[in-house]
Amino acid sequence: MNPIHFRSLVDTHRDRVYSYVLHMLRDPAVSADVTQDVFIRLWEHRDGMDEDRVLSWLLRVARNACIDQVRKRKVRKSVENDDVTGVDVLSDDAPSPERTAAASLFRERLLLALDRLGEPHRSIVVLREIQEYKYEEIADTLNLPLNTVKVYLHRARKALRKDLGEVHRHDYA
Repeated sequence: MNPIHFRSLVDTHRDRVYSYVLHMLRDPAVSADVTQDVFIRLWEHRDGMDEDRVLSWLLRVARNACIDQVRKRKVRKSVENDDVTGVDVLSDDAPSPERTAAASLFRERLLLALDRLGEPHRSIVVLREIQEYKYEEIADTLNLPLNTVKVYLHRARKALRKDLGEVHRHDYA
């Protein structure tokens, strides 16, 4: 792969990879660094790369890099005893402060519920519901059988509904 072709691949896939990483890590600066690391890995593996599977390969590498980053965060948090959650505020076009607060609270709860999902359930939900990937693309990206992806997605949705439903009931009890 020559540098011009590599640049074309970066331009084609950068936004999708960054978006996926951002949804996984929710930190724009760290997400940009991880995305850059993913493309450095692509450059390092450019000669053995199957052109038809570049995006799947990139997302698999991005997922693994996100998992590593989360592990580093957990170790750092336990060492520093830091309670900062890093949950960002949902920007809402609604003029009402009540609606803005409710949307922000729901987003925070959803992000916490997503954090409680284990892997690969969380990645499957992000790829399907946020990134809007097809089941086949998710299966290829995560190197899982298609039926496993469907079952895991069903279980993850069920867990999210239960988790968010319990929070909702506690608010009004």
